[in-house]
Amino acid sequence: MAALRKQYVVARHVYSEDSFAGDHEKIHRVPKTGLDHVRGYLTCDSKRAKAAVLSLLPIVGWMRSYRVREWLLGDVVSGISTGLVAIMQGLAFSLLASLPPSYGLYTAFFPMLTYFFLGTSRHISVGSFPVLSLMVGAVVTRLVPEDGPPANITSFEGLTPDQQRVLVASSVTFLMGIFQLAMGVLQVGFIVVYLSDTLVSGFTTAAAVHILVSQLKFVLGLDVPGINGPLAIIYTLEKIFVQITLTNICDLVMSIVIMVIVFIVKELNDRYKAKLPVPVPIEAIMTIIACGVSYGFNFEKRYDVDIVGKMVSGYESPIAPSVEVFRESAVEAFPVAIVGFAVAFSVAKVYSIKHDYTIDGNQELIAFGVSNIFGASFRSFAASTALSRTAVQESSGGKTQIAGLISAMMAMMVTVALGFLLEPLPTSVLGALVIVNLKGMLMQFREILYLWRRDKPECVVWVGTCLGAILLGLDLGLAVGLGVELLTVVFRTQFPRCSVLANIPGTDLYRDRKDHLHIFEPKGVKIFRIPSPIFFANIEFFREKLVEAVGFNPLRVLRKRNKALRTIKKLFQEKDNHMTERGLGDLFCQETNEPSVNKEELDQVPRVDLHSLILDFSAVSFLDISALKGLRMALKEFIRMDVDVYIVSCDVHILEKLHNCMFFDEEILTSMFFPTLHDAMLHVHILLSNMFIHSLLQN
Repeated sequence: MAALRKQYVVARHVYSEDSFAGDHEKIHRVPKTGLDHVRGYLTCDSKRAKAAVLSLLPIVGWMRSYRVREWLLGDVVSGISTGLVAIMQGLAFSLLASLPPSYGLYTAFFPMLTYFFLGTSRHISVGSFPVLSLMVGAVVTRLVPEDGPPANITSFEGLTPDQQRVLVASSVTFLMGIFQLAMGVLQVGFIVVYLSDTLVSGFTTAAAVHILVSQLKFVLGLDVPGINGPLAIIYTLEKIFVQITLTNICDLVMSIVIMVIVFIVKELNDRYKAKLPVPVPIEAIMTIIACGVSYGFNFEKRYDVDIVGKMVSGYESPIAPSVEVFRESAVEAFPVAIVGFAVAFSVAKVYSIKHDYTIDGNQELIAFGVSNIFGASFRSFAASTALSRTAVQESSGGKTQIAGLISAMMAMMVTVALGFLLEPLPTSVLGALVIVNLKGMLMQFREILYLWRRDKPECVVWVGTCLGAILLGLDLGLAVGLGVELLTVVFRTQFPRCSVLANIPGTDLYRDRKDHLHIFEPKGVKIFRIPSPIFFANIEFFREKLVEAVGFNPLRVLRKRNKALRTIKKLFQEKDNHMTERGLGDLFCQETNEPSVNKEELDQVPRVDLHSLILDFSAVSFLDISALKGLRMALKEFIRMDVDVYIVSCDVHILEKLHNCMFFDEEILTSMFFPTLHDAMLHVHILLSNMFIHSLLQN
């Protein structure tokens, strides 16, 4: 049954912009000056002070409305479940950062303490993230290589290689936190909008490939030094395949078994998550089993298996970052800061929408900045969030960051009292856990076909970012992705899909004439639409498409007309301004000393049937000075051809700019502008009707 259609009828005058302004007085608004904005920003009262405190300390807001009876049990259960996952991921992801595993527990503890007070998201699990760990690990490997001397940094004197790596990782993290805190204070949280979902997807997929390759040496039990820089992944694979015959079978078999079991249980967790009170903590279970088996059968000595070894018991005293490392790693620390915030903010936004509360991008920058600075002071490395860990925290009943605080307390208990139990854990088990957790990121390869079918420029962004990050490294790959993304934006605006519109009969609607069968297109009238801003890069494209739409080049036609008029004028002068009764035919067919001129030469002047040209500016958001000059030239070419030009639906700010830039003169008038396309069409019909009536009266 067809839906009931409603109708509306509006009776009003046909308006031009001039007549509309005459009938409807506009409010004159005085824009605020820079001094006004500064004064307003610095003004303080009790209400504003309270809002500032609530903004800087979001915990005050949600803690006042905390429902103890309804939420506390869920937060406790969620905190325990998330804590188990955070501990295992912290141990595993520390390998990506080229650090001893115990420092992954630091990252699961310290950053969460400050985010608990400063963060606006109630559901994300703050801690290590594999992509950031890998980016930090690239700096660590560059400054403290495994198969060579460390960089010439004064702060390294008297430190063991592991201590040097910890100093590099904490210094990079400290600088990352400074960048995030500075961006938050300067209110530039909007910067994350330049990292589109497509770019982030391609980037994280490339990071997953890097992570997979980096963990092969642990799974295979090979001694492969860390490599960084362009094509590092190729060189790493080469070294792995050269040593493939030296694979430790015990490591390989154990890794395969653990990956298969963890993968199956995770799939069951996803399938039956509605029935399970909490997801099965399979990573923790397999880690405990692997520790027991490794200790009982003495894998380290019997099968030459690398194990975690001595765990740091308790917490060490704070350390100061190295300024020399700052200088060496500033270029890498900035993309780490951007990626860490972008991933955390994207995940936080998903859950804030799901649970109906708001998050503040600038406050999130401040929260992560302070968290990373605080954590780096206690030897932790870059913190953000992991989607899998956050999903556990939310799905197991977590309502607030009390769950996150409990998970941090669990990491603290392992560090202080239970760390020695993890010493016999094979590193291949941690590598296997890292690889099996890459499933979600690696499955993003499926997006290539989806994007290719629906939006090819977006597909180019994805592929360009992914390939750039795989081949050139994550830092350069991110820059490549941003460059490709900006090029697609330029491409879309520089070469927009222009169209010729026609009226849908019986309505005031106008659509692309190629898209509809039944349309009304008045003879001699063209409606041209450009769906993008007009600026220096696309003004010539706009003029070319306009010429293509009307079917002739006004400048060429005007030149041919002027040439024909000069020819006629010359012939008149030669005949002493006398015409025979046979008219112009005798003039054109006569023989003169000059090259003959005949009717065929005049027939080369194209016939122009266009009398009205309407430009639809409804999608034009701005005009720059270069485009303004080009538009003026294009309009004058048509006006001098006796074509009436109208511009419709022009933004009021663009109109103001046209006035300010002296766009109007004796040829280009303000009366050419109309508020809607239908107003302009009715105006054209009225003019044509008046001309027709006038001609009938004359005859």
